[in-house]
Amino acid sequence: MLGVSFGKNHSNLNLYSNIGLNIINNDYIASTTEAVDMAPFWQVWKLLDEKYVATKKQSTTTTSQDRIWGAIQGMTNSLGDPYTVFMPPEDAKEFKMDIEGSFEGVGMEIGIKDGVLSVISPLKGSPAEKAGIKAGDKIITIDGQPAMEWSTEKAVKIIRGTKGTIVKISILRNGNSKPLDFEIVRTVIDIPSLETEIRGDVFIISLYNFYAQSQAQFNSALKEFVNSKKTRLILDLRGNPGGYLDAAVSMTSWFLPLGKPIVREDFGSNRGENIYRSKGYDIFNENLKMIILVDNGSASASEILAGALQEYNIAKLVGTKTYGKGSVQEFLTVTKNTSLKVTVAKWLTPSGKSISEDGLTPDYEVKITEADLKAEKDPQMDKALELLK
Repeated sequence: MLGVSFGKNHSNLNLYSNIGLNIINNDYIASTTEAVDMAPFWQVWKLLDEKYVATKKQSTTTTSQDRIWGAIQGMTNSLGDPYTVFMPPEDAKEFKMDIEGSFEGVGMEIGIKDGVLSVISPLKGSPAEKAGIKAGDKIITIDGQPAMEWSTEKAVKIIRGTKGTIVKISILRNGNSKPLDFEIVRTVIDIPSLETEIRGDVFIISLYNFYAQSQAQFNSALKEFVNSKKTRLILDLRGNPGGYLDAAVSMTSWFLPLGKPIVREDFGSNRGENIYRSKGYDIFNENLKMIILVDNGSASASEILAGALQEYNIAKLVGTKTYGKGSVQEFLTVTKNTSLKVTVAKWLTPSGKSISEDGLTPDYEVKITEADLKAEKDPQMDKALELLK
């Protein structure tokens, strides 16, 4: 999985736009406010043709087209935004497979955090979770190759593989002085969405993502909650890496009056702000007592829902600070088999707080220690149940 959040139009795939950009387009260059000198580019191209000698046997021959793809990747990398990425044909194909949910791998959402390749969250029930991978782990090596400065896309390409094969991953974890090594067997990843349970007078919804099927399942879970006659609700968003914006808006709308801002989309100087507002389902009254569990694996759409309900005082947050993934990407077709994923906006909470810059701070900070994990204790859930007594 990729650490990606999607903006408008409520679906990853319908963000495609045939922009048909010509790579060397002099009319476009001339229209920019900054003079662009392409001479050094072509000089280096010529020098590579004349001088370069490979020092070791290469499995494939680099073509002139490969150089163009590499140049465009360098251009996007120069922005310093890990979520703005040009995808040559193979990467674009794999990304499309990812957002369609058809892939084989170990089942963990990864992204760039503080400039380092990191685990956003292992997926529920995945080989990565069963092996002991945790949100916040910094990836040092993959199959013995130094990977801390890799792009997300490069790491995904190496981690994925045929069902039954093994990938070796070495990580650094906060609180551990030495790296931890994992050998994880790849499998077909089926992404779960939601589970429910009842503990005494408390109804618990564990939501694992905001994908296409999540919205209908969440609606059914809320119906189950209402039919249970309970008034205390825990929404567990720990390890939820996000997904569709529209799903987050729709789910949040069950708790807010019509028209209340849920999230603000800030496009900077490119255009005016866009505000996503509650659809006004608003089926709960003041009898609802609600806690949302969050951690550093709660990202993107999770932060939108949790941030809105926290600011409107519908729910208290329990756990640890969230990931801070509050940017919007559009997925654009450049050629018939290459794509550009580009950051076009950032998300703000209803009050205007930047999710990317700060993440969300819980009302009650509760950490889970290694000792808790070994003893199979969950102090965050315990705190939430205590607050709802």
